[in-house]
Amino acid sequence: MKTHLALSVVLTGAMIAGGCATKKYVTNTTAPIQAKVDQVGEQANRNTASLEETRKDLKGVDDRAESGISAAKERAMSADNKAGEAMSKANEASTAAADARSRADKASSDLASLRGVVSNAISNIDDYKLSAETTVNFDFNKDKLTPEGKEALDKLAAGKATLKRFVVAVEGYTDKTGTADYNAALSQRRANSVVNYLVTKHEIPLYRIYTVGLGADKPADDGKTREARSKNRRVEVKIFSADSPIASASR
Repeated sequence: MKTHLALSVVLTGAMIAGGCATKKYVTNTTAPIQAKVDQVGEQANRNTASLEETRKDLKGVDDRAESGISAAKERAMSADNKAGEAMSKANEASTAAADARSRADKASSDLASLRGVVSNAISNIDDYKLSAETTVNFDFNKDKLTPEGKEALDKLAAGKATLKRFVVAVEGYTDKTGTADYNAALSQRRANSVVNYLVTKHEIPLYRIYTVGLGADKPADDGKTREARSKNRRVEVKIFSADSPIASASR
């Protein structure tokens, strides 16, 4: 009986000892494997995180690339528009240059014609005789034409329609009131008013007109009265022609 009991105790202890040994073996065996598994898991997690970062970086690169492409397209369109504008301006400049050349050619032709007229006039200066004349009076210290002055110029210019070779002499004067410099300038302005009227109203070519402002020189009346001063505030207009004489306008 005791022998069986002892044997049971021994067997039980052996089993317990064997069980502990097996558990320790399993633990010792699986621990490195688990460590590897954990290490692989951590590496996988790191790889996943790295992959996510890479995806974000790629998305950022893609966004920047898209933005760069869009900006490049805008710059290209802007450059194309500017090129178009430059071409348009170049065409306009070319047209303007052609117009300028055309005007220059016409001016050159007109100048040559004018020189011919002047040359002919100079060569035949002795043929030019006084054909008509008139006097235009002005108000005190004024250079604006009066209605009477315009009427006198209208009568004078009416006869020039029959003339082909003629020139017009315009001489401006003042009374003796004021300084010599002031009177010289005023007499010139009065002469210019007459010239402007003849050119714009009666289309007399400017190259046919000779003008001068003589201030208070050569007074029409040497008197010192108001009436005398009024006569001196004047512009004398004379037409010289190499054609047949025309009727003189009333003074």
